[in-house]
Amino acid sequence: MKKVVVCLLAFVLLGLPSWADEGMWIPMLLKKYNIEDMQKAGFKLTAEDIYNINQASLKDAVVGLGFERSPFFHFCTGEIVSDQGLVITNHHCSYSMIQAHSTLEHNYLRDGFWAKSLKEELTNPGITASILVRMEDVTEKIRAAVNDGMDEVTRAKKIKEVCERLEAAAVEGTNLKANIKPYFNGNQYFMCVFKIYRDVRLVGAPNSAIGKFGGDTDNWMWPRHTGDFSVLRIYAGPDNEPAAVSSSNVPYKPARSFKISARGIKEGDFTMVFGYPGTTKEYLTSFAIDQVAEVENPHKVKIRTAKLNVINAAMESDELLRIKYSAKAASVANAWKKWQGEIKGLERFRTAEHKRELEQRFDAWANASGKKQYVGLTARYRELYDARRDYILASAYASEAGLGGAEVLGLIASLDKAFETYGETEDKEAFKNRLKEFARAFYKDYDAETDSRILKEMLALYNNGGLAEEWIPEEVRAAGDDLTGKLFHKSIFTSQERLEAFIDNLSPKAIAKARKEPLYRMMTGIQTMAKEKIMPRLSEIERELTMLNRTWVAGLMEMQPDKVFYPDANSTLRVAYGKVAGYEPRDGVYYLPYTTLSGIMEKDNPAIYDYDVPQRLKDLYHAKDFGPYAQDGDVPVCFVATNHTTGGNSGSPVLDAEGNLIGVNFDRAWEGVMSDMQYSAEICRNIAVDIRYVLFIIDKYAGARRLIEEMDIVF
Repeated sequence: MKKVVVCLLAFVLLGLPSWADEGMWIPMLLKKYNIEDMQKAGFKLTAEDIYNINQASLKDAVVGLGFERSPFFHFCTGEIVSDQGLVITNHHCSYSMIQAHSTLEHNYLRDGFWAKSLKEELTNPGITASILVRMEDVTEKIRAAVNDGMDEVTRAKKIKEVCERLEAAAVEGTNLKANIKPYFNGNQYFMCVFKIYRDVRLVGAPNSAIGKFGGDTDNWMWPRHTGDFSVLRIYAGPDNEPAAVSSSNVPYKPARSFKISARGIKEGDFTMVFGYPGTTKEYLTSFAIDQVAEVENPHKVKIRTAKLNVINAAMESDELLRIKYSAKAASVANAWKKWQGEIKGLERFRTAEHKRELEQRFDAWANASGKKQYVGLTARYRELYDARRDYILASAYASEAGLGGAEVLGLIASLDKAFETYGETEDKEAFKNRLKEFARAFYKDYDAETDSRILKEMLALYNNGGLAEEWIPEEVRAAGDDLTGKLFHKSIFTSQERLEAFIDNLSPKAIAKARKEPLYRMMTGIQTMAKEKIMPRLSEIERELTMLNRTWVAGLMEMQPDKVFYPDANSTLRVAYGKVAGYEPRDGVYYLPYTTLSGIMEKDNPAIYDYDVPQRLKDLYHAKDFGPYAQDGDVPVCFVATNHTTGGNSGSPVLDAEGNLIGVNFDRAWEGVMSDMQYSAEICRNIAVDIRYVLFIIDKYAGARRLIEEMDIVF
């Protein structure tokens, strides 16, 4: 099939009235394409109030939380709520920060943390806070550098070169950072320019009994009673500009911060989520949907189930292990539960079937209209996904049960990369010190006995989980019980003391000897299988799918000129809007759109870790000591709305019709998590913690009145 590049004009992509509820919209284009629809839905502000590069607007109060090594990947969102750089985000977004500062003596995960002054706020090196300065459409500049005759590798290389040049030119002579990303599967490109702050400190976090109430049992579920919030602060240099972490830094003075509404909400109220959604795939074909629901998700769920069983048993057995593995368990369980919900949602709404109907109409349209570039497109999709099946399954095992299974294999893989550069390193002592620092960070939250049990489960699944023998590395097939027993516990890599001693005597000869260790050979075997047998062909397939996806979206837009289209999420700032609404998860059941403190008391069960309500919270409840944060004699805790969200939207501000903060987004309802591939206003709900519960916990429970006094609260 001829490879084509279809670049469409902005008015074709976005110049249509939007539908409320569904969609993740580009802020700079709201004035032209969305604002009338938003105002009809109840929004009382203007597009300029949301996005404006000439004066302060709501965008200036939205923060993308990232890592210094990859600041343009926003793992969560936060919102600035004071003129001193105070930020509210989710508890789970700050979880690794809280854990990093926790010890048995100061267990902030269990007991919570509240800094009593600026001096007590805790630094988190490596965490960044990005604030969008402006966006720019650079599609035409990139179009000029590519042509239809380019293969995908050449095309990608050329686009990368152009993007790097444009990014550098956009921020030359400033302390800003620019990043260009594709939209509509590569049919359009926007550049985002950021100011990135590198001193982000932990100010406060409720204990996990509040911030993670319900644990993995309630994760992705509604009704929900989780106080999933934490408080950070952005620090800047004396000139209010980004600066490295330093004791001389001062609280950041933002151009804009959110007012907070404690006036309450009701069903049907307008809501808007403003944040950094990670990834969606709304334009997948039926072939992709079938592979997700029938191959990828079921096997990954099976692997993670086995891993979680080991980790959960370890955490139940020992408090220190709970500290070490809490964040890891949450990370493993998050996608594990989501994948299960996706399978059910895709089946319930017959997503693949609807996609097939669309593909049939597309084929008929392409043939009837003489659109040669689209003829045969779906047939080629079928061929590629048939070829992809075995490779994607083998890849899932290599990543989930292999290098992403037992932690020690991931450690060895990281060390192996470092060892490759040892001979070229001039300062050997500095090299060793970096390895020791890396090792100390790893072993702080590592338990060899737990990891050996995980490895045993992973090997059993690798060998007997349904993967064809040709995709199982020899080292995995040959592994015996001794590898998870004596050999495991004697390994250089399962002990901090042994590894540091090895690093002290590091040499090419020592590295060569270490590579003969059974665990090292297993890591190498899995890695070799992936690099030499799986990835070459899988990458080839994915490259062609990238081209087909670009052509497919362009064709859909051409076929349906009256249909609204919005770009998939790609970790850039977006606006989603909808309304507060309950829903029917199944026949005969209706869920109200809100929960209350009374519901927390109903779930209280001291015998179950995730439902053990803190005594102080019980005392406040029974005394009805709610302060000004109650509604109808109870404290609102969470609510659901129809905003279209995904990962990365965690911590995003949920705003009312006047742009005031009414909640903090933290999850989606399980029945509708297939919204990354198919949104349905009937069942898809984002879950937010009510800002009044946040204020109640900060004020009445934690006694952190100094934080309340910073905020602009409207009652």
